[in-house]
Amino acid sequence: MVSGVTRRSGEEPAAGGERFGVATRHRGGTVVISLSGELDHDTAEPLRHALAQEVRAGARRIVVDCGGLHFCDSTGLNVLLHGRLDAQEGGGRVDLAALRPPVARMFEITGAQAVFRLYAGVDEALADERTL
Repeated sequence: MVSGVTRRSGEEPAAGGERFGVATRHRGGTVVISLSGELDHDTAEPLRHALAQEVRAGARRIVVDCGGLHFCDSTGLNVLLHGRLDAQEGGGRVDLAALRPPVARMFEITGAQAVFRLYAGVDEALADERTL
């Protein structure tokens, strides 16, 4: 597990008392990266690192589980978009699962939902066997 930035006073902690957390696991041929807490300018580096590491390792499919993500700003969105492009260059893809309403709204407003495959949950994403 890659951990994130320690929470600041008044903010809801992610799992383990951190402000943001990233956990990676492998499910069959798919990498699942689970996010928790707040993804923003101050916390984006662990996600950037996790995506880059999996792309360098040759992951063909990465599902980002956003079920524990409470907030995402433009920096977080850019990390996900760049991760998607990096994966595509290597012949892979990045999909998103379990977007909560505030995070989903940002993807709608920016039009970013059009470039990702979106799933209601991780199980649904893993069950989708469409080719890249």
